[in-house]
Parts: sequence; structure tokens; C-alpha cells
Amino acid sequence: MHEVVALMAGNVWKIVVQVGDVIEEGQDVVILESMKMEIPIASEVSGVVKAIRVQEGDFVNEGDVLIEIE
Repeated sequence: MHEVVALMAGNVWKIVVQVGDVIEEGQDVVILESMKMEIPIASEVSGVVKAIRVQEGDFVNEGDVLIEIE
């Protein structure tokens, strides 16, 4: 299993995948908002989204798990 983590602190602006989606390496899965900038977070692996650990509007810190992929 692989975890996609936040690269910086910010608010979860948009989640662009759902549980069960098949995703490719490099595909954006979450968009964070920090300092009025949108920061796309991409998966480092291909696989299936197993769990989404955050909701839109949540505040996350650097290193927090956003998505689990298997």
C-alpha cells in the first residue's frame, strides 16, 4: 500500500478522485490551497484508491496522509 501525503500545510480545496478509482502515476488526486495558491498533489504510483483520509475544507499539515493507494 502507498500513501499520498501533503507536501505542505494548507486547506484541502478539492479531492479529484473517489474510492475505487484506478489512477496512474503522476495523476493529481488532491488540490491544496495555501497562501491563496492552488497546489496539486499527485500520486507517485499507479493503483486503486483504497481510502480517502481527508475531506474538502480540512486543514492538513505537511506529512499528513491524504489518500491510500493499493
